[in-house]
Amino acid sequence: MGVVFVNSGACFQLECLEGPRFREYFDLALRPEELSAEALEGHDVLIIPCHTPVHRILAKQQVLLDFLERGGTLFASGRSKNEQWLPNVSFDPCPTNFWWWLTPGETLGTEIAKPEHSLFQYIDHKAITWHLHGFYNVPEGAEVLATGPDNRPILYIDDVTTKGRMIITSLDPFSHHGRHFMPSATRFLDGLLPWLRTKDAIRAR
Repeated sequence: MGVVFVNSGACFQLECLEGPRFREYFDLALRPEELSAEALEGHDVLIIPCHTPVHRILAKQQVLLDFLERGGTLFASGRSKNEQWLPNVSFDPCPTNFWWWLTPGETLGTEIAKPEHSLFQYIDHKAITWHLHGFYNVPEGAEVLATGPDNRPILYIDDVTTKGRMIITSLDPFSHHGRHFMPSATRFLDGLLPWLRTKDAIRAR
């Protein structure tokens, strides 16, 4: 087991990577430019965090595809245009209402779609509820874990497109945890990062 965190140098990424709360969950940090087959050798999980500059990750697209074809697990979070550099990803952005919770009786409309999945032994409904940036049109056979309004996917696992596993979300937890606001985003990482180090998170090879 080995977890690699791609660090493009943003302050919130550094806080997630180096701060005491989460640093134990990462075995290696690489700049996008340092991604290579050799650097990823022996590691099972690759994390591409929120707001990774798309031009920097596009330059390493083939490295990511090769990692997946070798059976690796790639977690990609929101605001990084992952539909441009991951295969078979279709994304529909939506307007973001940051203040929905100020309206009495208003809900964000997020739901856990598959509560029996092992991830939800680690996170709860509050951990997927802060705001929304968009929804995915998932490929046939993919496993939808969480949805927004109208049952539109915001978190899913794709074991069908490649020989590896893509865990994809439009949520942006690293960004908000690292900027020290949005407790639900921290709650999400409190569960996600331990789960990514379990055998359930990694596709059987």
